[in-house]
Amino acid sequence: MSRRNRGGFLKTTLPPRLRPAALAAFVAFLCAAAPSHAQSATHPPTEPPPFREVVDETGRTVRIPQPVRRIVSLAPSLTETIYALGLQDRLVGDTDDCDYPPDAQKKTKVGGGINPSLEVIASLHPDLVLATKSFNRPETTHALDQLGIASYATDPHSVADIIASTKTLADVLGVPEAGASVAEEMQHRLADLQQRLEDLPPKRVLFVVWTQPLISTGQHTFLADALHYAGAISIVDSSRDWPQVNLEEVARLQPDLLVFAESQPGSTSREMEKLAILPAWKILHAVRDRRYAAISDAVNRPAPRIVSAIEELARQLHPAAFAEKPSDSKKESEKENPPSRPVALRASSPNLFPPHRYSSSMGGCACSR
Repeated sequence: MSRRNRGGFLKTTLPPRLRPAALAAFVAFLCAAAPSHAQSATHPPTEPPPFREVVDETGRTVRIPQPVRRIVSLAPSLTETIYALGLQDRLVGDTDDCDYPPDAQKKTKVGGGINPSLEVIASLHPDLVLATKSFNRPETTHALDQLGIASYATDPHSVADIIASTKTLADVLGVPEAGASVAEEMQHRLADLQQRLEDLPPKRVLFVVWTQPLISTGQHTFLADALHYAGAISIVDSSRDWPQVNLEEVARLQPDLLVFAESQPGSTSREMEKLAILPAWKILHAVRDRRYAAISDAVNRPAPRIVSAIEELARQLHPAAFAEKPSDSKKESEKENPPSRPVALRASSPNLFPPHRYSSSMGGCACSR
């Protein structure tokens, strides 16, 4: 209906004395509606910002393109974390040192973590490059900044830091739910481990990073914290992260066991045989009696898989804590061979089965697998 016809409608349907007031109200309605229509036409819906500004774990402010679709990792721990978060399809490049999981070896290599090829990194057109303070050089992130490539660095110093870092990184990459899930599983497994070991005295150990010269771990590293979770304490009391240790001092302290992280099965056994014939090492009772623990080198990487290495070490240090109890064995037998006739239980007998402590199995898959 045209405005002229609308006016005619008012004239033909309303009494003469009401027509001026109705016409004024109608005109006011049109005036109010017109600006609203124009405003909605000139202001489209708000789009998400193309960049997100965050502060990484070294204190750097980083502008990250959104969404993050292409990632380059400059550290094995970060590569493992990406896989643990289920983002391996976004990983377009990693370093020569990134060997786990095996699929990571198929990614485009950008060189070593210390001196990666900036040319190769740039050719991969990453939205974000991930680095870690303890493994990569600050010169690398500065060079990436000059190339206009965003980089985010992590810097965990404890197992709790590794969990928090995983959650934060997941949020930065746009998958906070995945980060929360991985963190929850890590915390659950560590809590179960703590329950198993809470009444056992810790083992005094020497963690051997390198044998010649002897390098161990200090008291303020995520590795020392991992030992604590496994029911161990390092005999090396140093504020330095990776101190060189005097063998005579080790002999004075006499650790209960030596702990090695091995990348190849059987390498620790061969190493112990070599140490046993060296005069400086023979004075250690743990070497003489072949008391040692060999675990996965995942313990050296601040990534979710470190929990599996902690569990592995705890089993070797405290086997009694993981021994199958008779009640557990009977329970498993009843599950596999249920009675032929079901037993009717009355609701009035709440104490028929006494309460007991439940511990979940520690043999699950690692988070990053």
